[in-house]
Amino acid sequence: MRIAITGATGNVATALLRRLTSTDEHDVVGLARRMPEQQPQAVAPGTVRWLAADLTDDACLPTLREAFTGADAVVHLAWGFQPSHDERYLHELGVGGTRRVLDAVTAAEVPHLVHMSSVGAYSPKKDDRPVDETWPTGGVPSSQYSRHKAAAERLLDAHEAQGHDRVVTRMRPGIIGQRSAASSLLRYGIPTLVPAKVVDLVPVLPMDRRLSIPMVHADDVADAFERVLVRRSGGAFNLAAEPPMTTQRIAETLGARPVHVPSPVVRAVMSAAWHARLQQVDTGWLDMGFALPLLDSTRARRELEWSPTVDAVSVLREVLTGMRETASDRTPPLRRRTVVDGVRALASRGPVGRRSRP
Repeated sequence: MRIAITGATGNVATALLRRLTSTDEHDVVGLARRMPEQQPQAVAPGTVRWLAADLTDDACLPTLREAFTGADAVVHLAWGFQPSHDERYLHELGVGGTRRVLDAVTAAEVPHLVHMSSVGAYSPKKDDRPVDETWPTGGVPSSQYSRHKAAAERLLDAHEAQGHDRVVTRMRPGIIGQRSAASSLLRYGIPTLVPAKVVDLVPVLPMDRRLSIPMVHADDVADAFERVLVRRSGGAFNLAAEPPMTTQRIAETLGARPVHVPSPVVRAVMSAAWHARLQQVDTGWLDMGFALPLLDSTRARRELEWSPTVDAVSVLREVLTGMRETASDRTPPLRRRTVVDGVRALASRGPVGRRSRP
């Protein structure tokens, strides 16, 4: 099977590449804005053909059409999380990039599109009962990430309404983790000058006790993607492992004591730090944590015969261990995080939350 993958250097993509290249059954083309100097870990040299494409610019369309021509499927993973103070750029990458992928998929007459949606596309929950794929995908209005994921879903709706003879699959996982993504998560979540060892120095977790979020391991997500590709399954699929990660479970995994602080208080502190450029995670992520529903993965279990092999607590434990060790991979987004490199980038390009893209 010939498969083209956008955003092929990121968290999910590296896990998917490991899986797809573990045999000689697939011919893989990887597209990314920044090319890796080496193949990602556990991916044999020469098993992926790489092409550079910046999905924020219509100039990428010829490259996309080249990569998609003759493909049996396109897996659209490309998305952006930073700079969090530049929503225009993030919208152009996430929503505009999805529109460009749809245009190129149509031009190349690709029979199957697999789109990486997210739990973040869902509308706010009514209670803590897990929802299936019929739950509305209106997003959480106060989160730019959620708004953009919901907008991408509307593009897929419009595309399908045009009557294309194409299978469209929407993957909606919970928060995805793996060890090699730890350095990337450290760059997003911890200020540049703070060493990774701070993960071991968290005595208390000040958080509202109502927090409850779904998580899943990147390898299990990659497994579901391959099953969808081989079976050419359409529609939406929720992907989550048990148990939901609550404030109590997160604190226990950190080895910290949970301290209940109402979410409006946490949000006010987080907002002040974000606006002051002291940290780069916008408050929309906190809002999603309290608004988004838990996921019912019954459809994936039934139709794909999929089940997670790693429980959610183990996923978080693996990520935290990776953070302590600044674990990484051989791609630009997943490169090792060091304070020295962070200081250099801070001096030359400014805080990650507002720096421009090269």
